[in-house]
Amino acid sequence: MADSTSLIDKQTKGGWNAAVFIIVVEMTERFAFYGLASNLMTYLTNELGQSTATAAKHINTWIGVSCIFPILGAFLADSILGRFKTVLLSSFIYLLGMVMLPMSVTVVASRMREKVFFMALYVMAVGEGGHKPCVMTFAADQFGEATKEEKAAKTSFFNYWYMAIVLASSIAVLALIFIQERVSWSAGFSVIAGSVGIAIVIFLIGIPKYRKQFPVGSPLTRVAQVIVAASKKWRLSTTRHHYGLCYEEEEEDKSSESTNANKIHLLARTNQFRFLDKATIIDGIDNTSNKSRNPWRLCPVNQVEEVKLILRLIPIWISLIMFCATLTQLNTFFLKQGSMMNRTIGDHFTIPPAAFQSIVGVTILILIPFYDRVFVPTLRKITNHHSGITSLQRIGVGLFVATLNMMICGLVEAKRLKVARDHGLIDSPKEVVPMSSLWLLPQYILVGIGDVFTIVGMQELFYDQMPETMRSIGAAIFISVVGVGSFVSTGIISAVQTISKSHGEEWLVNNLNRAHLDYFYWVIALLNAVSLCFYMFIANRFVYKKLQDKEDDDNDVEGEREV
Repeated sequence: MADSTSLIDKQTKGGWNAAVFIIVVEMTERFAFYGLASNLMTYLTNELGQSTATAAKHINTWIGVSCIFPILGAFLADSILGRFKTVLLSSFIYLLGMVMLPMSVTVVASRMREKVFFMALYVMAVGEGGHKPCVMTFAADQFGEATKEEKAAKTSFFNYWYMAIVLASSIAVLALIFIQERVSWSAGFSVIAGSVGIAIVIFLIGIPKYRKQFPVGSPLTRVAQVIVAASKKWRLSTTRHHYGLCYEEEEEDKSSESTNANKIHLLARTNQFRFLDKATIIDGIDNTSNKSRNPWRLCPVNQVEEVKLILRLIPIWISLIMFCATLTQLNTFFLKQGSMMNRTIGDHFTIPPAAFQSIVGVTILILIPFYDRVFVPTLRKITNHHSGITSLQRIGVGLFVATLNMMICGLVEAKRLKVARDHGLIDSPKEVVPMSSLWLLPQYILVGIGDVFTIVGMQELFYDQMPETMRSIGAAIFISVVGVGSFVSTGIISAVQTISKSHGEEWLVNNLNRAHLDYFYWVIALLNAVSLCFYMFIANRFVYKKLQDKEDDDNDVEGEREV
């Protein structure tokens, strides 16, 4: 009876009818986040009086913390609360932080304003910790993976999921910036707090339609058991026992864990990280034991393969850090660069610097439907791959675009500095350099193109290639690389300041006309190029997930070459 009820649930719940509620919730939440983050540089420098470099460091640190907390939130979701409860609880915490923002401007005394403002930011960061890793995986859980058609639907979901986020962020950039700068900061902060409240209401309305995954205990314990069991049997040879007496009785374990959830597919054996295979070998102690299996001495093949999946993703994660460090320039130096250029339209209208970020959104909104409806079907006929190209190939294209973009940024900034020198504006940082802000269009467009390839590819890779019981943690790992990238960007800024100052001329000073932001961009470009080479080396040796109960398809071929 329980099985039939579960089957009916799967047929009547989930799919696009459920996912659309979660997508709208994420759009509303992202509207709030980007409505704050996109113009935060202006608020910190103009309203709180911070220097350009200090404000950039604070923004990078806040974004970094917001992207590191999801690791804890994902662990709670996968092991204790489940994704639905984690999203709901974290949304209320996020709302509390948002409500504190307008209070920091209107209610709090001026001397306490900065402290309360940053307190609100980090309360939001805690809320982001539960929301970010779970909301995407919870939405993706509404789709199956049994057939190529379902896999294609899930690939489309990741494309449109990101497009929805970009649409919301673009609206926020265009609308909220004008409210913040033309009406008041308190009004702008009140709007974004209200949007989070609306998001919670929408999420609650969709409850009857959701397909829920239940927690199955601590996934980190399963990882530790494999490592400990393999270490205890380090003297045993894997070559002699590789296909001999191995413990493979995972089906019973999994069936009890997934009574009311989707079936958890068993992983096929792979030849990487052979040392861990020792955890599956039944030795003399295991044979003579009268007790039930000791999970710290003997692990099923499926459990060992889950650990291998995680280990394969670590080098990929490392290779993506510089890409994410590059993205932080969008909310920091790109904005200050644009604020010093000619942004007027006609005689009376001036474009706010942060509004240029909407160009990124427009690029993505145009490119994703083209990618999904034209690019993927065309390449699918050539490659016979359900996504046209693999996730790793998609990411690699984006990394190349990011490297090219930073080179262009360096050239455009060098041009701006030349114009400033030619017009005698070196020591007039408040004067507008007579150079059209349209020169910035290529770098914003290329950010959008890079995001379509790399960000969406990262989302899909870290969802698909993680163990099914650890997909919230997979999303958290993907998000954490953005956070680490922000910290790395802060470190690069500090290093550049220290080294350039020791050589007599600091590159990143408040007066950008006397700074060398162009040199800084070239440093980022060089680091991106090195990162791209490392990524190509790793991706060419990546082994995709293989399942026991499915025939090998184009995404499951062991050792497939990527880039």
